[in-house]
Amino acid sequence: MTDLKTTFAGLSLRNPIIISSSGLTNNAGKNKRLAEDGAGAIVLKSLFEEQITMEAEQLKDPVYFPEGSDYLEEYIREHKLSEYLTLIKESKKVCDIPIIASINCYTDSEWIDFAKQIEEAGADALEINILALQSDVQYTYGSFEQRHIDILRHIKKTVGIPVIMKLGDNLTNPVALIDQLYANGAAAVVLFNRFYQPDINIEKMEHASGEVFSKPSDLSTPLRWIGIASASVDKIDYAASGGVSTPEAVVKAILAGASAVEVCSAVYLKTNAFIGEATAFLASWMERKGFSSISQFKGKLNAADIQGINMFERTQFLKYFGKKG
Repeated sequence: MTDLKTTFAGLSLRNPIIISSSGLTNNAGKNKRLAEDGAGAIVLKSLFEEQITMEAEQLKDPVYFPEGSDYLEEYIREHKLSEYLTLIKESKKVCDIPIIASINCYTDSEWIDFAKQIEEAGADALEINILALQSDVQYTYGSFEQRHIDILRHIKKTVGIPVIMKLGDNLTNPVALIDQLYANGAAAVVLFNRFYQPDINIEKMEHASGEVFSKPSDLSTPLRWIGIASASVDKIDYAASGGVSTPEAVVKAILAGASAVEVCSAVYLKTNAFIGEATAFLASWMERKGFSSISQFKGKLNAADIQGINMFERTQFLKYFGKKG
């Protein structure tokens, strides 16, 4: 008898399938259906600090006194926060699985008090996204990573619920940062957040949106870094995000060291039915391989694998494989 239960960020999940922050999770009705269709946990659609600031800027009138503009920005902020707290409360009422709130931010000054309100609204955990490209020519090396640590440290002083850090893949050394995040109280990390994909329309000669959905090939990046990091920093939980497009990808992520996966594109493309397909495949695979629990094979193929070559860190693979034949 296979048991699909897993533990992620101190939360008990009935299976490793977490629905990631997206339009799929922006109202309680959708979240109720996701829970009924078998999801292990749900990350609510993120509240974006940048979006609040942008909306306030668009509504500002040049003839306003500075005090009026400040009041408008504060009003928009409070309105958005109120809506988000309502989403948490309503989702908790109709879902019997963990509900994880999500904040996408790049400063910590605005979010400390709100993190406490999120906890009081009933969220089971809080996922923090600090997604930004570092392109300033005067950039100070390491300051972006330090921002992650500072925001985490300040929020941990405010809340008691687990804090999850969702990282972008634009880090020089994710392992070193993950080690520091663990030391400062992070319960889990998600690898990786998905950047907006830019494109250019050559006929209109204007910017356009690139591919919205992730591809199966995107899985290689989280597999590599979860495989490396889970062997080096093994006291923190990991979730794979990006490229989890098939049921097989769920198994791969767990073998690499993940406790769970965050899925979005697969549900958009295949509907909620993907959840059942993934859990059925996972149970069947476990039974076929003789595993009765997730813990029996989690990390079995991470960088601590004693078979010899660490395939996750191998960059000059042609040099190795070229010796054959």
